[in-house]
Amino acid sequence: MHKKIMYIFVSIKDFILKKNSLYKGTLQNIILKLLAKEVKMYGYQITQRAKELTQGELEMTEGALYPLLHKLEAEGMITSQIQKINGRDRKYYLLTDKGRKQQTEQEEEMRSYLFNLNTIFNI
Repeated sequence: MHKKIMYIFVSIKDFILKKNSLYKGTLQNIILKLLAKEVKMYGYQITQRAKELTQGELEMTEGALYPLLHKLEAEGMITSQIQKINGRDRKYYLLTDKGRKQQTEQEEEMRSYLFNLNTIFNI
């Protein structure tokens, strides 16, 4: 009985890890889509909006988010601007034209990918 419980626990843990790795591969798409919908957002706001939209399923860590934001900014996909909010600097991120084009292309690829997964898994 103990081995069976342990097996179920390990299986659930593996499922959670695998599910998170699926999100990891789409974080760039998610960030660009959120910025396309919201116009400008700061880092914490991005994490909270993703968490809210997925009903807590997607929890982006700062360690995953900020390197990706820096990469997107270096590639010219997003730009940032600092605004003073209550006497403190807050860095907002916005899509550039290049980023908007990339987001549209990635969304089309994602739609095709999801269609194919639905066809295979009938979900």
